[in-house]
Amino acid sequence: MASERLNVTDVCDVVEFHESAGGVALYGQEGRWTLSTQRGGKKMDYVTHLKPDGTYQPLREHEENVAALAGEFAAAFGAQEHGHRTGLLHDIGKYSANGQKRQRDPAHTAKVDHASAGAQMAWQMRDCVAAFAVAGHHGGLPDRGDKTNDGGGTLCARLNKHLTGGNDPSAWKTEIEIPAKARFPAWLAAEKDARRLAMYTRMLFSCLVDADYLDTETAIQGGQPRGEGETTERLLEKLNAHVAPWLEAPANELCAKRSAILARCLRGGEDERGLYTLTVPTGGGKTISSLAFALSHAAKHGLKRVIYVVPYTSIILQNTDVFDEVLGAENVLEHHSQVEFADDGEETSEAYRKRLACENWDAPVVVTTAVQFFESLYAAKTSKCRKLHHIANSVVIFDEAQTIPVPFLMPCVSAIGELVQHYGVTAVLCTATQPALGRLFKQLAPTLVQREIAPDPDGLFDDFRRVSFQREGVFTPEELAGRLAEVEQVLCIVNTRKRAQQVYEGLPEEGRFHLSTLMIPTDREETLNVIRARLRTGQVCRVVSTSLVEAGVDVDFPSVWRELAGLDSILQAAGRCNREGKRSAAESVVHVFDAEGDPPLSMMQQREAAMEVMGEFEEINTRPAIRAYFNRLLWVKGDDALDAKRILNSERACTFRKTAEAFRLIDADTCTVYVPNEGNAEDIAQLRAGLYSRALIRRLGRSSVNVYQNEYKNLVFAGIVEDHQEDGFGILIQPDAYKPKCGLSTEVGDGFLAK
Repeated sequence: MASERLNVTDVCDVVEFHESAGGVALYGQEGRWTLSTQRGGKKMDYVTHLKPDGTYQPLREHEENVAALAGEFAAAFGAQEHGHRTGLLHDIGKYSANGQKRQRDPAHTAKVDHASAGAQMAWQMRDCVAAFAVAGHHGGLPDRGDKTNDGGGTLCARLNKHLTGGNDPSAWKTEIEIPAKARFPAWLAAEKDARRLAMYTRMLFSCLVDADYLDTETAIQGGQPRGEGETTERLLEKLNAHVAPWLEAPANELCAKRSAILARCLRGGEDERGLYTLTVPTGGGKTISSLAFALSHAAKHGLKRVIYVVPYTSIILQNTDVFDEVLGAENVLEHHSQVEFADDGEETSEAYRKRLACENWDAPVVVTTAVQFFESLYAAKTSKCRKLHHIANSVVIFDEAQTIPVPFLMPCVSAIGELVQHYGVTAVLCTATQPALGRLFKQLAPTLVQREIAPDPDGLFDDFRRVSFQREGVFTPEELAGRLAEVEQVLCIVNTRKRAQQVYEGLPEEGRFHLSTLMIPTDREETLNVIRARLRTGQVCRVVSTSLVEAGVDVDFPSVWRELAGLDSILQAAGRCNREGKRSAAESVVHVFDAEGDPPLSMMQQREAAMEVMGEFEEINTRPAIRAYFNRLLWVKGDDALDAKRILNSERACTFRKTAEAFRLIDADTCTVYVPNEGNAEDIAQLRAGLYSRALIRRLGRSSVNVYQNEYKNLVFAGIVEDHQEDGFGILIQPDAYKPKCGLSTEVGDGFLAK
């Protein structure tokens, strides 16, 4: 199959759009390809994956299975026919003589580029979306390229390959039929927007990759590991049973106010699908209330799942434990892992195991991070994109939406808008300090109407005002520890890991605690449970933490100290003080101080905006003060500052790999380190043996920490961590380097922002 020299100059013009009943059809060019062929010619057994019983999966069976699954997945956004046809195209290159040699003979080491055949076929059908998806289904979505690309991994390079002789795939015509027409969503053609086309390409790519991996997993491991779990209707019943006592007999006035918010959220099924905000002050019960809205809404509108997006990995476990208690652990998936296996295109058994282990979000309730969610929406790797199609027809809760980094606000808002408008998503921006994102949504998704769920947000802020604020001076770690030692129960939140460790070491040993992301999730949660117990019983309890404790962590201290940061962080810290309203606001003081030394550069703008607002407003825990803060922070520098990496421009060019490289919510690359313990010895042994699986990676998430790359390299060099960086992780081999009370001991340079 030789292709003429091709140039994807304007990707929107690559597709021929023809109106058809029920959508838009993609047509092939007459005279270029016979797309529906009669089966004939010499009969041969074409095969693919070697099964456990020593037989091979027929290639035709795999093609048809993948097509059926990809079509089923794509039906969620009106692209069933397009997904089905893309599935048929994906492996036609394996029908070549060299492709069959590679399938049957493990010793046959020559690389076989089977994906280019399907990509060329899709291109000749004027289907650029399928061309991108098929070209990248093992190695990741390629960049567009141009007609000069004779080599490399761009789409144009793939299209310019001459597939002749042993690489001629034309034998596919003897076994499968590929339809000449395929309907796909009419909205895609209604507006030739390359940015919109890029997201649609990733979504179709996700359907293909997940279908391919699921059928492969079934063939080589036996039994299809499809997602389990109950319907959203059944989960709503469980939630209603759990919260019924709260609604019927609130324990006190504060609980009554929380119950009113909860009751409104339970009526969420009455609301139409779309974009919502839930503005509830800290301590107002946002976690359960937002889940109530999500399940009620999903049950009413027939949506498949709830995706709960939290700001940090550090609070996944707490949210998951709450959801497990209410809904059952079998219905909840916690996605900790930052592990990304390489997309190298190899078809060895080891490569397959790695690829099959990547996450696909096949549970009715998924708890993940903003990093995972948004970076996946702008990703190119199969390991990140596989799960994307499961976002369609879901309720997505963005917990603490104000934590989306300012330099990425425009691409994040653009992605949310696309999901709501074209993929059946209801999105909820859930926060105590709602940033004013309305302007961005009007700019990027002008037809969307943003609605508030909470009853009387202004009144709620008055109802939940439980603390007072006091400005302090500048402290060294030693001076700060001395001030904290004067109080029996106090929480101190600082901006860096290093400073947290210094202050912790300066405290009296009795009743001192340290919290950081260098602790594995289970140890961090166990420490929090001890802290809560000591607070309830009035015991000495002095806690030093990084910002991880601010969002979603349920603790109630009589006094809080917060190093100067953004106003939203200060108010989140205030939510850990007098949380249950047992003391007066005058007795419950949040001390805002500064630390000796230079602050992290990444926080300078937030600190400056916070200082301006604190100088202007007597009461900073009010909606006018919060609006003033975000106006200063978001709108002073203009749109360029809200898309600092020019992601939206990159999207329009369909440079998928360039976009993925630029879209990093966390500037510094991190690496996952797994910490062996008594409970995970068998899992660690499987990991070392290369027996990767989704279940394994999911379980080990509770025994992992993420460290910066320079820290990781130092740990490996020192013989503390066993290096598996090619797979995105390491394994701790020096047990003394990890202490349950403090976490993994590693050097953290000045200026590293604690997460």
